[in-house]
Amino acid sequence: GVDPLTRAEEEQMRKERAVAELLSLLVDYKPIVPDAVTDYYLTKAGFDCDDIRIKRLIALASQKFITDIATDALQFCKLRQQALQGRRAAKAKRLCLTMEDLVPALAEYGVSIKKPEYYL
Repeated sequence: GVDPLTRAEEEQMRKERAVAELLSLLVDYKPIVPDAVTDYYLTKAGFDCDDIRIKRLIALASQKFITDIATDALQFCKLRQQALQGRRAAKAKRLCLTMEDLVPALAEYGVSIKKPEYYL
């Protein structure tokens, strides 16, 4: 007879099917980060891969990383604006991404940015 699959084997097969499905969807996916930009940075980093699905998966991960940082920077901006509004009359202002908000957002992801001394 055929031995039934163990729970771990079933889980592994489910994961493999999910990855295969994701990779098949990436063939037609057009990431926000263009393929040429992804290719440039992958080549610069020494990564050589001809599979467009893998490159687009990396582009998708990059997009997620950038989005997370931008979202966190927006939260820092809103907090800073609220603190400023406490001191003066509140005005409806458009929000603007500044280094003041971007630096702490990047720091949460382990990216350190320091201004050159001549900007201080």
